[in-house]
Amino acid sequence: MTDALVKTTYLKDYLAPEFKITSLSLRFQLFEDGALVSSTLKIKHENGISGADLCLAGEELALRSVKVNGEVLSEDQYFVDENELILKDVPAEFTLECDTWIKPQDNKRLEGLYKSSAMFCTQCEAEGFRRITYYLDRPDVLTVFTTRIEADKKRYPDLLSNGNPIDSGDLDEGRHFVTWNDPFPKPCYLFALVAGDLYCQQDTFTTCSGRTIDLKIFVDHKNSDKCAYALDCLKRSMKWDEDVYGREYDLDIFMIVAVDDFNMGAMENKGLNIFNSSCVLAKSDATTDNAYQRIDAIVAHEYFHNWSGNRVTCRDWFQLSLKEGFTVFRDSEYSADMNSKVVKRIEDVNLLRTAQFAEDAGPMSHPIRPSSYMEISNFYTLTVYEKGAEVVRMLHTLLGEKLFRAGSDLYFERHDGQAVTTEDFVAAMESVSGRDLAQFKAWYDQGGTPEVQVSSRYDASQKRYTLKFSQSCPATPGQATKQPFQIPIILGLLDADGVGLPIPQAEGKTSWVFELRKPEDEIVFENMDQEPIPSLLRGFSAPVKLSYNYSDEQLLFLMKNDSDGFNRWDAGQTLSVKILQGLVKDCQSGQPLAVPESYVEAFRDILNNEELDKAMVCSLMILPAASYLVQLSKVADIDAIHQAREFVRSEISTRLEAELQAVYLRNVSESGQLDLSYGGMSQRALKNMALSLLSVNAGSFFFEKAQKQFGESGNMTDSHAALSALVNSGNREVADEALLSFHDKWQDDAQVIEQWFSVQASSAKFMDLSRLNELMKLPDFEITNPNKVRSVIGVYCNQNLVQFHDVSGSGYAFLADQIIKLDDLNPQVASRLLTPLTRWQKFDDSRQQLMIDQLKRIHGKDNLSKDVREVVEKSLPQ
Repeated sequence: MTDALVKTTYLKDYLAPEFKITSLSLRFQLFEDGALVSSTLKIKHENGISGADLCLAGEELALRSVKVNGEVLSEDQYFVDENELILKDVPAEFTLECDTWIKPQDNKRLEGLYKSSAMFCTQCEAEGFRRITYYLDRPDVLTVFTTRIEADKKRYPDLLSNGNPIDSGDLDEGRHFVTWNDPFPKPCYLFALVAGDLYCQQDTFTTCSGRTIDLKIFVDHKNSDKCAYALDCLKRSMKWDEDVYGREYDLDIFMIVAVDDFNMGAMENKGLNIFNSSCVLAKSDATTDNAYQRIDAIVAHEYFHNWSGNRVTCRDWFQLSLKEGFTVFRDSEYSADMNSKVVKRIEDVNLLRTAQFAEDAGPMSHPIRPSSYMEISNFYTLTVYEKGAEVVRMLHTLLGEKLFRAGSDLYFERHDGQAVTTEDFVAAMESVSGRDLAQFKAWYDQGGTPEVQVSSRYDASQKRYTLKFSQSCPATPGQATKQPFQIPIILGLLDADGVGLPIPQAEGKTSWVFELRKPEDEIVFENMDQEPIPSLLRGFSAPVKLSYNYSDEQLLFLMKNDSDGFNRWDAGQTLSVKILQGLVKDCQSGQPLAVPESYVEAFRDILNNEELDKAMVCSLMILPAASYLVQLSKVADIDAIHQAREFVRSEISTRLEAELQAVYLRNVSESGQLDLSYGGMSQRALKNMALSLLSVNAGSFFFEKAQKQFGESGNMTDSHAALSALVNSGNREVADEALLSFHDKWQDDAQVIEQWFSVQASSAKFMDLSRLNELMKLPDFEITNPNKVRSVIGVYCNQNLVQFHDVSGSGYAFLADQIIKLDDLNPQVASRLLTPLTRWQKFDDSRQQLMIDQLKRIHGKDNLSKDVREVVEKSLPQ
């Protein structure tokens, strides 16, 4: 990629398309050495003007022929280069026919049409369609697609595309065809095609209006026993979307295809969702509980896109969070309804604080609606998805459930079949609520994580309690100053017994939504007979960093007494952070390490409380991640952070050994059947949390139970947990033996081998760089497969922090080597791997320089992709 070809796209420069495409017919002739794509486009100038030029995007296409209204164009009537086809002086309305030759079997970028093993498949979001044929490859050009696929019948008996099948038949030379029509206009990023020899598992769903929908999941024949769970998830999702949002499915058929080589998790193509195999295939002995829950959430997410993304889509790619933020919010609420609202909220916020807040503070920081991009694939970020969902959640909080539902109904009604903007979504909420949300829209255009400072004072003589709030937001790239945000803060007040006090401003209720809209504001509570303890930001009602000077005793009090389950967890996390940060300082100064007895006793109380939700117990017992402690540090001492965390884990493991053993034994199930209910999953999670903590000091009880569980378990959750515990026990001989046994059993299952990779790559006790390099030499590892890359390189560099950040800088050089190699194969994957190097400002001077040197080395690569170039150039010191 030369500098001349790298350009930045700006939101401020958006112009509506001059032309619209009223219909598109595609003919794919698939062969083993390539594919001939014939497109017939009905095109019309929006203003009926003749003589304009039409520019169509296209990459890595060999143009065979081009016709306008049936006439072959001469070379002086068009211009073609590696990025576009320009038709000169076109009529106001015409038919364009193009034949292009492409080579899917050579497409390692996994964008456009490519081959995964023996299967043809597509990925067109965001700009992959231009790698199939010349087109107006932008989301605001919607048209009706008719697709004919031709291929060898024996090799490719299954020919799939969007919509409903309308024709099929046999052709000469053992070939056949199927024609599909999607009656709903869509942008080309939602186009999909699959051709292969696949196993199909079928079911049906009856909609709320009585229509019968055919449901089909297509997978490799070897995975025929891994489809049932995803089908159940799909039916649950369809029912939930009808019940909660009133959204009924529109086509006659809904299909999912599992693909081994896929850059993303899944793709919501209209009626034909294409999934990364790891996000859809499930079987009890090969799939962990976490994977089951992930599959359920992703199947729901992609299905929910049928309305929030497909029927109503984005005007431009700057509006990406319009569909993704809204749909993440919807799938999060679905998962909460299927399991535990509190535990799901904790999981979501943990991801946001640990990873998205770090993104907000880094060089790639951007608002959920960015103002510019060099490569749009770089903006499929946690900010757009997770923070975008939090912004939608705040609207839900401000309006309440009924008005939010009315707003979403109005949004879908107003804009069905349109490509729209975030303003259109907010306008629907304003219309149903009568509220002015102009200030709220700052969340879409201002980057960074707002910081809210809270202080309190109590006047005993006046029985008056006051909470004072102030808000600010750090500077981010391109935004030195920020306007005040509209921040909904749900709060409560607790008395000395932990009972919620009535709040006058909330008509006597014990929880209230306070809207912080000014740089500074305060609330006065009258008639307070005692000074209460505030419970702030309940349910994490806004994606902010809120600080209040709680004492350790107050945090312990909230851990035990707060009626808001999220805030109970958050109080424990805040206390753990205080203790860990103190231990980090002690490590640095060479002081002896110790943890307060009250802190350990709080964990003891949690373990002994058999009335608590078992999944909640797990959440309360987990320490803040090392990556979160890095983010909170001005200069992160990764070795001291690791030492401090391991010390606390060791103290808990040693001092609560009897309780942990009792928890383990109480939660061992004698049933041979795998219980996939929330209760069953929670029981296994609690048992394996205890096993993980017992592995820290690895006594005889641990080894006996872990080896027995590893050898005898009939489900992957327990097998995987035992393997992980053994690998992290520090006993390399036992770990190697278990890893070899696991590999021998599962070497033919790609998804399980990815877990096998991750268990090793994430372990600081087990995996160093030399062993990682040996791991990558195994036949199981493929640098061209994104899942394998993520499970080895991604896990090592993002989770095994103490090894990756070795003072020698060898980890940084290793990651740079892999990025340089991958840049020529799959720039999307390469750019996403870069994140650890972009966080150089968090570390000491020596590590900073070592990381910057590797960024410069990557930047110096010949023909660097724009994907990687954008991230590197934004990350290097300015």
